[in-house]
Amino acid sequence: MDLTDSTLPEDQPAKGHPKQLYVLFFAEMWERFSFYGMKALLLAYMVTELKFDEPKGYAILGSYAALVYTMPMFGGMMADKFLGYRKAVLFGGILMTIGHLVLAVPADWSFFYGMAFIICGNGFFKPNISSLVGTLYAENDPRRDSGFSIFYMGINIGAALGGLLCGYVGQQINWHYGFGLAGIFMVLGLIVFYIGGKSLGERGLPPNPAQLKQGLFLGISREVFIYLGALALIPVIVALFHRYEIMDFLMFGLGALALLYILFVAFQLEKIARNKLFAALIMIVFSTMFWAFYEQNAGSLNLFAMRNVDMELAGVQLPPLSVNNFLPPAWVIILSFFFAWLWPALNRRNLEPSTPLKFGFSFLLLGAGFYLFYWSCQLSQETGLIPLYAFVAGYFFIICGEMCLSPIGLSMVTKLSPVKMVALMMGIWFFASAIGEFLAGKIGALMSVPKEVVDNPVLSLPYYADILSKIGIGSFAIGILLICCVPLIRKLMGEVR
Repeated sequence: MDLTDSTLPEDQPAKGHPKQLYVLFFAEMWERFSFYGMKALLLAYMVTELKFDEPKGYAILGSYAALVYTMPMFGGMMADKFLGYRKAVLFGGILMTIGHLVLAVPADWSFFYGMAFIICGNGFFKPNISSLVGTLYAENDPRRDSGFSIFYMGINIGAALGGLLCGYVGQQINWHYGFGLAGIFMVLGLIVFYIGGKSLGERGLPPNPAQLKQGLFLGISREVFIYLGALALIPVIVALFHRYEIMDFLMFGLGALALLYILFVAFQLEKIARNKLFAALIMIVFSTMFWAFYEQNAGSLNLFAMRNVDMELAGVQLPPLSVNNFLPPAWVIILSFFFAWLWPALNRRNLEPSTPLKFGFSFLLLGAGFYLFYWSCQLSQETGLIPLYAFVAGYFFIICGEMCLSPIGLSMVTKLSPVKMVALMMGIWFFASAIGEFLAGKIGALMSVPKEVVDNPVLSLPYYADILSKIGIGSFAIGILLICCVPLIRKLMGEVR
């Protein structure tokens, strides 16, 4: 069966969603439990347990997050050319499992090595399971955006549970137990994909099995060489953590090379396909700044929640890490039902906003959320603690913005990319997130609080308030600019909405 054909596959129902979507949903859900559960602990663990100063903690967190989202560019390329999506997902899942379990070991060496395994594994897992979702729908199937929104809900159910449970276990009981809990659920995600993946049929298999098995050196196949190459990167990544200042040159250098490569490929295509690729590229570039602002939730907002949010609810003091890392995915879970209904409903009335207009709305909503945080800081100067309801409400607007960009962006990449470049462009999409994550670390460092005032909420609050206001204003400005660019981007997109 030709999976790129514009007609509906035989096993795909005309209404509802393909059954394989739910296999991918649950596999990704448990993988994201482990990933976000571990990520919830990183900055607080470095600052409170390893006693890193805050700028160093932000730099390492930014480097980790950047590398996590850089590797999908290479993992996507290997899947497109050699492995196929399914082998790449399984290999990536195994590496991530090892990484989580290594982090659970209470030893000096385990922290950086555990993160390195997770980085390499995520590169093979993340872009290719998202690309598999794209194979379930025909090119202009109106259910595609809705399907990606449902898939995105699975991501966030896992993230909510992971942030809540691992955040609690790590902060309240033992940091390494929190890391170990993440590893257990990564194993569960692998099992779900291995068993349920058989229902995918021909989807995601290697494009050329004979080429993949071909011996290259000493009888070692190309497939094994790919796996060995990934493992060889692990000590290199560990070295980068020890010299994280090199990341400035690495990230922006890779960004320039990626842009040049995509432009080179684009000019080999015929005009219509080239314009679609340019449209995708413009939106991907804008998304970089979205993630730079949004990803404060895993960095500076973790420490902000610990120091400057009143976590008392009905006489109970809630654990800050659990609350801060539960709120974003919890809002996504709630709002996913609404957005999964909204886009098809508007489409039936010919009122659905175009993809670039949704991107513009995402920045306006993001700005509203951060400005609400700032406004709450201004009203809480006497105590230094903003009310929990304001913290929850700020995240509501931020996540509405996310729902207008992230699942829509995944769908956009599969719609606008040439068939043979889908996984690579998915990798580029995540690489834009990588640059955004790296910039998030730089922005977060601007909110570093001196050690002598970290325990005084009144004195620490201004360090956060100033940057939160600037993030809000910057988001509004970018959103307005992007909305002004909508006519140009829609022209480049052609018939794709």
